Amino acid sequence: MSTPTTHTLTVDADKAGQRVDLFVGEALGLSRARLKRLFDSGAVRVNGRPAKKGLTVTAGQQVAVVVEPDAPEAVPDEGFPLVVLHEDATLVFVDKPAGRPSHPLQPGETGTVANALIARYPECAQASLSPREGGLCHRLDVETSGVQVAARTREAWTTVREAFSERAVDKRYLALVTGPLVDEGEIEVPLRHHPRHPDRVEPAPHGAEDAREALSHFRVLSRAGDYSLVEVRILTGVLHQVRAHLAGVGAPIVGDALYGGRESPGLSRFFLHARALEVTHPVTHKRLLVQSPLPAELRAELERHHLTLPEPTPRG
Repeated sequence: MSTPTTHTLTVDADKAGQRVDLFVGEALGLSRARLKRLFDSGAVRVNGRPAKKGLTVTAGQQVAVVVEPDAPEAVPDEGFPLVVLHEDATLVFVDKPAGRPSHPLQPGETGTVANALIARYPECAQASLSPREGGLCHRLDVETSGVQVAARTREAWTTVREAFSERAVDKRYLALVTGPLVDEGEIEVPLRHHPRHPDRVEPAPHGAEDAREALSHFRVLSRAGDYSLVEVRILTGVLHQVRAHLAGVGAPIVGDALYGGRESPGLSRFFLHARALEVTHPVTHKRLLVQSPLPAELRAELERHHLTLPEPTPRG
């Protein structure tokens, strides 16, 4: 994979008073959509601090811009067995299988949810800011199954993305864990990328600049011996949040070797499933709840441990 490029720009006197987004766009020849992504992600810093796009620059200021390589576009993939849970004129909810990435990382890559989406709904390719996302409003780990929502228009994508950032989306996961765990609780532990293992996250030390707020609520649905079936609601969306939070309280997910989970001979993945997603519809403004049935291999794992799965409860 290509690595990001950092550009350091110095504001000349004749550019003083210009908006920083216009200054960066002219200096680097970037489109308005690309500029928006840079500012939204905090990739533009003025004198070391993240900059808002409306900021005006002064002579002598240093503007640092971290530019990611051009994102590959998702190409249509007719061979992906896309399962649609709900669709209407603006949103599509799909049932992501384990083992499938959410979107491509390399040019020409296929076999992802985004590839399948734009094969069936070509308009999704233009809905998201990044063309590789195929309209997806959020991501799931490769080995996590369950509900994903995509938008068919830019307006719907923007509205749902804002709902995710404002904690207005109810996201519920099912996880099978081992270890001592109280009946229900809250885990509020900021997370960051592990400095020596970039493929995982860890609790962030107090005051760490790269810490991301992470908040999870959990409740045990059933128990059998060392095993507990847990429903987890996450109010934030940090990479590996459910996996890292449960491992952090001594209850790692079964099959999740990366976070110390117990192996299961009958399971070729870790036991984490996005069970339900509830959003406010961007057009009707009514709450819409979409659920994904537990995959057969996870049901079989519960049966091996004599665990039961209650029906979902409505949002409180």
